[in-house]
This record gives sequence, structure tokens and C-alpha cells, in this order.
Amino acid sequence: MHLAGDDWQNAFDSMQQEAWRLETLPVYRVSDEEEVIRRFLAGQPVVREDSQPWYDQIKAYGASGRTVGRVHVLTRPLTDYLRFEFDHYRFNVEAGEDVRILDVTDRPNPVRGVQDFWMFDRKRVVLMHYEEDGTQINREVYEGDVEPFRECQRIAVAESVPFEEYVKGLDGRS
Repeated sequence: MHLAGDDWQNAFDSMQQEAWRLETLPVYRVSDEEEVIRRFLAGQPVVREDSQPWYDQIKAYGASGRTVGRVHVLTRPLTDYLRFEFDHYRFNVEAGEDVRILDVTDRPNPVRGVQDFWMFDRKRVVLMHYEEDGTQINREVYEGDVEPFRECQRIAVAESVPFEEYVKGLDGRS
């Protein structure tokens, strides 16, 4: 079953405790971001208003005792998109999202071969399908055993560092 529109929003709104995301791509092509990316690449800073709806959602989930987290697996040098996304991440963190980075530039990827996904309450998984260029194809509710995704989350969180720690350590390596 594919999720879109209200069904996709309901996946978040119906979570009881946690929404968690694994991101593995260096570029995501999202039509809603095109103008903001263009401005970013022209040297204009990303401002919170650029992602205000997500910021507000994270704050609301936190106020109700629910958490949102993600690990982004990446290699350096950072793509323009990742530099742009990092500017967004600082607002996500400010809102209460647990953003973590798993840099596999100089080491084996402990979650190699796992595709992007969202997991809700550690029991419902939505696979995120993308074209090679990062354009989203669809979101698919996974019908199988979710234990491998729980294990992926455990490994990704254990092997990653908090976003703010990661960016402090970049020191020009990006």
C-alpha cells in the first residue's frame, strides 16, 4: 500500500511515541524546496520560515510527549544539497528533533544496503522509494517483519553522532 496526502500525514499524527527516519541519499529532489535551494545556492541563508510547518509539527509532537528522530548516512565532501539540508537541520534540532549524522567517509557503512525508511512506534515501517537523482517515487507501507528495521535503527543511532557535535567537528572538512 502506498501512502500519500492525508494518509501520509496520518502516519505521523497517529504515532503514539516515536517517528524515526533513516536517510541515505546525498541529494533529495523535492519540488517544494526548489526555490529555497535556489536562494541558498545564491548565497542567501536558510531561515526557519522555510521549513516552518515541519518545525511546528516537531514542536507539537514534543509537547505531547512524542519524539521525532533521524540518522543521515553520508560521505564527504558534502553535496550542495547536504549543505542546504544541514541549514534546515539546525532548526529541526531547535524544535526538538533528534538529528544524527553517520559519516562513513573513512569507514565501512554499518547499514549499507538499507534503503530510506520511516518507522513509527518501532512497529510500522514505510519504505521511501527514490529515483537515482533523489526524486521520490512513492512511499510504501512495509508488510514484513520490522525487526531488521529496529536493528538498523539501533546500529545507526549507536554509530552516529548528534548533528550539532558533527558540525562542530567538520572544521573545514566538508
